[in-house]
Amino acid sequence: MEEEKTTTQILALIDKLRPFLISDGGNLEFVKYEDHIVYVKLLGACSHCPMMEVTLKDGIEQLILNEIPEVVEVRNVAD
Repeated sequence: MEEEKTTTQILALIDKLRPFLISDGGNLEFVKYEDHIVYVKLLGACSHCPMMEVTLKDGIEQLILNEIPEVVEVRNVAD
């Protein structure tokens, strides 16, 4: 039950981030939340951008960690 609540919070945060990524030609897809780790897939321009790791760790991950204490990491799932 707690995992469902956390997943709902994660999805809400991703929805807030999505317009910024789309404006840069990218996007973000939620894959799963498991063992306190959020798995996402960076799409579009974000999937091969040289700044992808910075966007993931310094942007997306920091926002999620600050808002949802249960989360310990955000990982990109490559194709």
